[in-house]
Amino acid sequence: MTNRVVVTGYGVVSAIGNSIEAFWDSLKTGKIGIGPITHFDATETGISVAAEVKDFPFEKYFQKKDARRMDTFSLYAVHVALDALNMSGINEENTDFDRLGCIMGSGIGGLEQSQKNSQIILQKGPRKVAPLYVPLAIANMATGNVALRTGARGVSRAEVTACAAGANAIGSAFREIKHGYADAMIAGGAESAICELGIAGFANLTALSKETDPSIACRPFDKNRNGFVMGEGAGALILESLEHAQARGANILAEIVGYGNTNDAYHMTTPSGIGAEKAIKLALDEAGLTAEEVDYVNAHGTSTHANEETEAAAIHNVIGDKALVSSTKSFHGHALGGTGAIEAVATILSIQNNFAPVNAGAKELDEGVTINVVLGEGKEAEIDVALSQDFGFGGHNAVLAFKKWA
Repeated sequence: MTNRVVVTGYGVVSAIGNSIEAFWDSLKTGKIGIGPITHFDATETGISVAAEVKDFPFEKYFQKKDARRMDTFSLYAVHVALDALNMSGINEENTDFDRLGCIMGSGIGGLEQSQKNSQIILQKGPRKVAPLYVPLAIANMATGNVALRTGARGVSRAEVTACAAGANAIGSAFREIKHGYADAMIAGGAESAICELGIAGFANLTALSKETDPSIACRPFDKNRNGFVMGEGAGALILESLEHAQARGANILAEIVGYGNTNDAYHMTTPSGIGAEKAIKLALDEAGLTAEEVDYVNAHGTSTHANEETEAAAIHNVIGDKALVSSTKSFHGHALGGTGAIEAVATILSIQNNFAPVNAGAKELDEGVTINVVLGEGKEAEIDVALSQDFGFGGHNAVLAFKKWA
């Protein structure tokens, strides 16, 4: 016997909003969050734009001392987890917190902490390295800090699968509940890597767009796309068994029905497309869905040539060209390990509102792209089933299948 798994809460911090309402308003109205880099002087990197979080409401959940004990990615993780948990209504009166788990993803963790402390060790010596450097920087502290703040004592681990980490975390949490190891899970991803080391590293890999116009810097599936735009932020979902959610009278937002998880085993950074195709099939198979039932795909869509060529082919080969497709990275940038969770939130909102956000920035599709990319403006449509796709360096592929709750 397996459990059906539903979503009862979500939270988001992103370049297009730090609340569900602001985030969805941006996606609905076409307001992108890409702009000039302000976190540091990026002139020497050759990169001028990023999708930075703006006006993060630190005081909502934190005091000044928290900023000394948590890197920014952990602050984002805790914030979205608390927003999602509060929305869900889960508390220790209606839930056994020994069966409330937490899985958060992060691709890099506290990269800025590594940058700062590397400079310190070179300039001042090893004894001046911050005592809390390691617990500030390690990627699993998104999970660790969320558990500390929420009291979740159940299944606990971190997903560190580059840009698939947030989606992998949600998929793993789904399976823990489905197979009876937890009643409820906090799941998502977080990242904050818009620092000199992060931008320089990806720029020197020739992965980032050098475009100076924010409106076209990220244009997934466009024939003139030239690299991704670094983003930051976090997303979190509260997942519960249907039985647990109904027993406590929870408001159900959507159902998660399938998860595909594969590896290309092909190349360090370049996707093969074969693993992505298999992950889509696995998600649909687990969900008991046919390709024709998929109404919308929130694509990985990084705005790189390597990704879109293979992803468009994978979607075409498995689903066909009927489903609406867009990448919300064109709004909130590529938040690395946080992006899969941010996009899962966007996908659920698309289902709830029967609306597919525009694939912003793109004007003319690449010649090989035959899928139904949403251009010009967002589209009203009946969306009962949607996929959220995220792929990462190292060949990681994660596909989540969500279904409307009725």
